[in-house]
Amino acid sequence: MTTLHIKNGHLIDPANGIDGLQDLFIADGKVLAVGSAPAGFKADTTFDAAGLVVSPGLVDLSARLREPGYEYKATLESELQAALQGGVTSLVCPPDTDPVLDEPGLVEMLKYRAKTQNKAHVHPLGALTMGLKGKSLTEMAELTEAGCIGFAQAEEPIEDTTVLLRAMQYANTFGYTVWLRPQDPHIGRGGIAHSGPLASRLGLSGVPVMSETIALHTIFELMRASRARVHLCRISSAAGLELIRAAKAEGLPVTCDVGVHHVHLTDADIGFFDPNARVTPPFRSQRDRDAIRAGLLDGTVDAMCSDHTPVDDDEKLLPFGEASPGATGLELLLSLALKWADDYALAQPQAGARPLARAVAKVTSDAARVAGIPAGSLAVGEEADICVFDPHARWTVSSASLASQGKHTPFLGYELSGIVKATIVAGQVAFQR
Repeated sequence: MTTLHIKNGHLIDPANGIDGLQDLFIADGKVLAVGSAPAGFKADTTFDAAGLVVSPGLVDLSARLREPGYEYKATLESELQAALQGGVTSLVCPPDTDPVLDEPGLVEMLKYRAKTQNKAHVHPLGALTMGLKGKSLTEMAELTEAGCIGFAQAEEPIEDTTVLLRAMQYANTFGYTVWLRPQDPHIGRGGIAHSGPLASRLGLSGVPVMSETIALHTIFELMRASRARVHLCRISSAAGLELIRAAKAEGLPVTCDVGVHHVHLTDADIGFFDPNARVTPPFRSQRDRDAIRAGLLDGTVDAMCSDHTPVDDDEKLLPFGEASPGATGLELLLSLALKWADDYALAQPQAGARPLARAVAKVTSDAARVAGIPAGSLAVGEEADICVFDPHARWTVSSASLASQGKHTPFLGYELSGIVKATIVAGQVAFQR
């Protein structure tokens, strides 16, 4: 039994209301004690975290690992290493692999491949419909047994509303969560930028905000009929957040997340057709971006995710309209969450705000609660998945600094705060800088 003592660190554990200097004692892969050592405790390894923050390992609600099927873009090995470098110990992967995750055997194979890597915990989402084609439902019960934590359509909206209603009724019967990215199947289809003055000036086809809001109206009506629990992925607009706020007030069992890039960037960041700023959903107006930041603060937005989508040079270094959408994010999630906290602290310097703890919650305990997975907490007896980071150390985002095979991000060249010093998975130091 290996024992570990993390001492002198600033422990931030939002799930248990801890935010202060506390030691952490780990034995047998689990948290043994917080604060003072249990009687007779002897540490095999002592980690001095003076000046560092010790938090639960990050929980990422959307990371495409590109396996199976897209190994030329990234491999399980490269992306799970990127996760560790980013302090991410649990990640949810969407079902849009090739083949699609619609068969229990494929899910079991992915889980097995991920387990043999001895890196972050991988939690797959199963396909809601066979082949993500939106026609016939998958065997959700079998997929859940194989290890799926919910069901999604990734970027493929279901055209037939009856199919979506049946899927939600089925999911509700068994208590499964349906993960949907709200987008109308027709409005804005083929669009590549936010519909607005900027897209018009640049001559880019637009994706209007109503593509998101029409889909949300439909989803909420179906929720009222089915009572299914729905998690809304990558909300991008102020109008969408207003609808979600109202649905939560009404008592619908709904949660939502935002991609961490959307917390900071707007359609103006496309600049001179920068393909690195081509993402799905597109970056929207400054008003939308400000609404996302406010929604994180007031709890309308439950979590931030990296929306990690590695794209290779052949598909990214193209004219804006032809470039594949997507950006690497696993290694940026922590820094961009901290940037939100810093911006918020500057804007609202009132006492009692604890912006750092708020940011940590959005990428640990809140995200784990949404996904329904046992993570994001350092309570005694919980699995010791831990991220130790220096919130003030600065680094420059460059291809060389990223372990992910996906080197494309709109933040290339930016200087960000927050460097992961160690990532601990199940009590073992899996990464140390």
